[in-house]
Amino acid sequence: MDIFGVLTMIGGLALFLYGMNTMGDGLVMLSGGKLEKVLEKLTENRMKALLLGAFVTATIQSSSATTVMVVGFVNSGIMKLTQAVGVIMGANIGTTITSWILSLAGIESGNVWVKLLKPSSFSPVLAAIGIIFLMTGKDGTKKKTLGTVLLGFAILMFGMETMSGAVSPLKDNAAFTGMLTAFSNPVLGMAAGALLTAVIQSSSASVGILQALCLSGVVSYGSAIPIIMGQNIGTCVTALISSVGASKNARRAAFIHLYFNLIGTLVFMVCFYSINHFARFAFLADSANAAGIAVIHSLFNIGCAAVLFPFADALVKLATMTVPDKTATEEVSSEPPALTALDERFLDSPAFAMQLCRNAADQMAEHAKEAILLAIEVLSEYSEDKIREVIRLERLVDHFEDVLGSFLVKLAGRDLSKEDNHLLSILLHAIGDFERISDHAVNLTESAEKMHEQGLALTRQGKQELDSLSVAVRDIIFLTTRVFENMDSEHAPDVEPLEEVIDGLVLEMKQRHIVRLRSGICSMEAGLILEDILTNYERVSDHCSNVAVTIIEIQSDALDMHEYLDVKIKGGDPHFRQEYMRLKNIYILP
Repeated sequence: MDIFGVLTMIGGLALFLYGMNTMGDGLVMLSGGKLEKVLEKLTENRMKALLLGAFVTATIQSSSATTVMVVGFVNSGIMKLTQAVGVIMGANIGTTITSWILSLAGIESGNVWVKLLKPSSFSPVLAAIGIIFLMTGKDGTKKKTLGTVLLGFAILMFGMETMSGAVSPLKDNAAFTGMLTAFSNPVLGMAAGALLTAVIQSSSASVGILQALCLSGVVSYGSAIPIIMGQNIGTCVTALISSVGASKNARRAAFIHLYFNLIGTLVFMVCFYSINHFARFAFLADSANAAGIAVIHSLFNIGCAAVLFPFADALVKLATMTVPDKTATEEVSSEPPALTALDERFLDSPAFAMQLCRNAADQMAEHAKEAILLAIEVLSEYSEDKIREVIRLERLVDHFEDVLGSFLVKLAGRDLSKEDNHLLSILLHAIGDFERISDHAVNLTESAEKMHEQGLALTRQGKQELDSLSVAVRDIIFLTTRVFENMDSEHAPDVEPLEEVIDGLVLEMKQRHIVRLRSGICSMEAGLILEDILTNYERVSDHCSNVAVTIIEIQSDALDMHEYLDVKIKGGDPHFRQEYMRLKNIYILP
């Protein structure tokens, strides 16, 4: 092989790896986070977990991605270590599907229908369809993502054909065939397979490279088998790297993956070569083909799962011994589960990460709502316990904003669907408003404390008016959180009319208070505190309006809050005017 042959082989390898990576990313995006949600919820039964692990891996074409996801689940507390074992075993089975797809490249037949099964025959068609979808589909749509998957597969297969064509002349090269023969030594073959897979961090890709070499007819089964065994060990590197800096259980999950493959490989190698010592398998000298590699890969992984499945608990104990507890009691995290779930490992599954962010944002909204409702109760009936709870909730909401905001910014740099892009924009806008709502809840409790410490009280009329306004504020916070949690653009327009009614009630209360102040019925000190209360109420309703308007505008692809408010309020929108008049007749000051 001359320099041009080497360059061709390198180019083919680059296309193969790029195609596999592109296809895998597209499949993950196409799943829209649904597979991860299924994996998260349906793993209580270990057999079900194994089947789900196999299904998810077969779908996204990457056992490494599935295992890293499991490490993330365990690290976040979403999945128990005992549940992770089944998924990890299933992932090894699911990854064998890739080798079967790639084995189609070795089909040889004169029959036209059989020839159509050969990737070199149908890949150009898939590439043509893929490029059409890619060029005509809008960003973030499933059509464009499907185009990426089809094009990735076509590039992968073209790279594989290029590699096999480039190495084909080497079958007559004594030095090259001698090097491959050396890999028939089980230790050398395993080391080579493990090293290759550890470098490219994909067992599917390394098996594909081996299959491409087999198409040239220079690899024997004696050389291929140890390499395949080593590939299963090398694929554990990705999970081990991912577990660095994670919780103890996450590191244990990575070690379960390592021990499963390591023990399975050692058992297979000992049994296989012990039998071979007496029986002398003649097929080891035969040239391996792509289909044969797929068969060996599948039998090994299915066999490992079958043999080690009854010993799953033992694998957990072995991993626990490897990563022991430093103290007798397991450390307990004070972090809210919704925030713990925001593990950076999930950034590689953007659709699922987006759902985790939504869960965290919903909890943040609930905490903000709880804070404002408690603050309203404190205004009505003073309670130091409730004040302390409002302060705790406000600090919790602040923490949610910090963690969730940082995670959303990182997620913004990933490939997201159009719907997820909309959701991300809504969350980035809304979490700031909910944080400010919790701040106003603290402000309200401070006003209540001042009244209590100074022995001040509102007049009976003023208290009745404030109670009426409080009902409207309660209703708008309930409506806003419901609209936000359901992303309900249909009922989001109902928030703005109520916000306008609250503004009107606040203005009317201020005017009434001035009248009472002038007549000497109300004291100046109590009046200043009431002014602060009314200002906080008005701003709470403003933030509720911001959340609702953001949902409407972003989902309609036209983010211009001021324009929307001008059209609704100044433009005399019929729905807005009708709803405003209806609510105005409901919320009336006594």
